[in-house]
Amino acid sequence: MRNNLKLQNRHLQMIALGGAIGTGLFFSTAKSIHLTGPSLVLSYLLGGLVLYIIMRAVGEMTVDYPCSGAFSEYANRYIGPYAGFISGWSAWFEYTVVCMVEVTASTFFIDYLLPGIPHWALCLSILLFFTAINLSSVRAFGEFEFWFAGIKISAIIAMIFFTIYLVVFKHKLNPQFHEYATPSIFFAGGIKGFATSLAIVVFSFGGSEFVSIAAGETENPDKNVPKAVNGVIFRIILFYVLTILAIMFLYPYQELSTKISPFVDVFRSVGFKRAATIMDIIAITAALSSFNSCIYSSSRILYNLSIHGYAPKILSNTPNGEVPKKATLFVAGIISIGVLVNYIFPNSAILYLLYVTTAAILIVWFMILLTQLFFRKKKPNVKYRLPYSPYTNIFAMLALILVAFIMANMDDMMRKSVYVIPIWILGLSMIYFFTRKKLQITSHNK
Repeated sequence: MRNNLKLQNRHLQMIALGGAIGTGLFFSTAKSIHLTGPSLVLSYLLGGLVLYIIMRAVGEMTVDYPCSGAFSEYANRYIGPYAGFISGWSAWFEYTVVCMVEVTASTFFIDYLLPGIPHWALCLSILLFFTAINLSSVRAFGEFEFWFAGIKISAIIAMIFFTIYLVVFKHKLNPQFHEYATPSIFFAGGIKGFATSLAIVVFSFGGSEFVSIAAGETENPDKNVPKAVNGVIFRIILFYVLTILAIMFLYPYQELSTKISPFVDVFRSVGFKRAATIMDIIAITAALSSFNSCIYSSSRILYNLSIHGYAPKILSNTPNGEVPKKATLFVAGIISIGVLVNYIFPNSAILYLLYVTTAAILIVWFMILLTQLFFRKKKPNVKYRLPYSPYTNIFAMLALILVAFIMANMDDMMRKSVYVIPIWILGLSMIYFFTRKKLQITSHNK
């Protein structure tokens, strides 16, 4: 791909910073804090540790061999075609369903400003606009993400400083805050509530691994990818831990509404309606930014699957190595199912999609950790390394299994979403073994 079509360092760094900010922060936070209480901060720190391990694992492989197929390509090269098939289609499934979640969440945020517009109509309009963005060029996508990610990052930093100002000069805004360290309040939802919040934390962090996909179309990935990956812990502390603390400083968490963004609810409740409106606009940009990124990721994963014969070859046809337009259009067509879901289930669509997405994220993250173990055996001397591998891999893999177990023992909707994991893997396995000769799948192990 020509250099003028590649993503620049500023694009990748901003995409990495903004990748952790979407529906998980701007919509799911209120539900999470109701489940577990102030200990949600601890949930994000634990989840952040697992995410850091995953990001270092995929970063290690990306620096060694940057490509837009990312973890699908790595599973294919270092484990085998079957692993590449499972990993690739699972990643495609994750990003495609996340698209549905993000576009659905944006309609709830838009409701605050423009109530009464049917969600399905909003979803369709947004889908058409961002499909056009992704069809235009890689640079157009990068520029859009650079500015949208910049907006939401700037807004969160401004909110944190504004909170500090309010706490210093209006310290009685939440007189209950000093009680939050009490164990019975800190773990208000008990062990069950804390455990359930971990599942929502996984969803919140899902998509952060997108950096490795973008690296395939980025200048100097060997230098820029480590910078992006190493910033994960900083992003977790800044975007999640500090924002949760900001909310609790300003307003009793028990009174937060789960129907709108908690940031909007807090500022509206404490009397700053203009700030609430601004935060709602920021929430919309955050959801749309994540939606845009996931269309990009899903189309690149599908493109890579097609190259290896895991998907119809027609999807890998691109003019002059530019945007995979046919793969992008196919992804947009599948996302349109989300429009239909919003038409049939306008009020509950986002919860169904959120839990299914979490199940898909667990599969992708597990495969990343497994693939890195095989990669390290084949290439023990790499310049950018996951510290203390394989022990860190094992720790993170056990944590993901624990989250799946937690989800399987929670409410009916969350439990059913876990059933997606074995059904999805079994279905993919059957397709692979019955069609591998027809698809002419070949191994790229080296």
